[in-house]
Amino acid sequence: MAGKTSTRVLLVTANIASCFEQPDTMLKPWITEFLKTVEDHEPQFIALHCQEVGGKNYEESMQHVEHFVRSLLNRGTMLPYDKIRVFLDEEYESAEKFTALGNLYFIHQNVQDVQIWDFEEKKFVDCLDRREYSGNIEDVPTKEKSKFPQEFFPECKWSRKGFMRTRWCLNGSKFDLVNIHLFHDASNFIAMEEFPSVYSLNRKRALEHTLDRFHNDAFENVPLFIFGDFNFRVNTHGVVQKLTNGCTPEDAELPNTGEKAKEYKDNKGKVQLTISKKTFRHSEHDTMFLKDNGSL
Repeated sequence: MAGKTSTRVLLVTANIASCFEQPDTMLKPWITEFLKTVEDHEPQFIALHCQEVGGKNYEESMQHVEHFVRSLLNRGTMLPYDKIRVFLDEEYESAEKFTALGNLYFIHQNVQDVQIWDFEEKKFVDCLDRREYSGNIEDVPTKEKSKFPQEFFPECKWSRKGFMRTRWCLNGSKFDLVNIHLFHDASNFIAMEEFPSVYSLNRKRALEHTLDRFHNDAFENVPLFIFGDFNFRVNTHGVVQKLTNGCTPEDAELPNTGEKAKEYKDNKGKVQLTISKKTFRHSEHDTMFLKDNGSL
């Protein structure tokens, strides 16, 4: 990063829901890989943007968040990072504000010139120590957080989608770091109806809403790094058309669950593709999706 001094910056984003839902098998390996990345790159400023902190069943798995944070802060690899800011939105009982976002920032002891923006006082303040903000962080002034308006949400379900922004001045360079979580495709049936799908349009709308908000707010415009879970998807409508060319669709049910599904059979009656709300299974799935296939 340009400024008075060159500074190595590492930007990381991760949806870590599964880590909290399967802490014994996934949380430890994730932390190990993160620390290895830090060791390999030796950054002086680390920004870690997490989504779904506490997992999808956050009432049950939020207990593992404390272990996650302690494991990051207290490992030997991270001890030289003596300036830390942790922002964890954990107030899951507040449906209109809860985003389950986590912004974690680690600044190396060799970095002496670093400040964070106070959005209430509208000025930079020194970042000299380790501070953690968790639970209800609505009144913490060194971050800006917002959930997308309810009318943006597909199927009118107000789930954990929004953004959290911080602003920094690092060795004389000012910049914003934004953690964002956009909408997923809740149903394959709806996603395959047309392109762009209603989900794609909602993602686009939420992203434009966020960027417009930053562009038109009362603060100075500075360079912006936005990294989070964009939930981008392929053109499901086009992919299904390509995979089922010459096939006949039939209504079906998934075995064991009885869930409604659609099967696409070729002219020999063989099922080539099975789709349900959450299932997308091809008869030659590995060949079609996991190998280099120039036909798609």
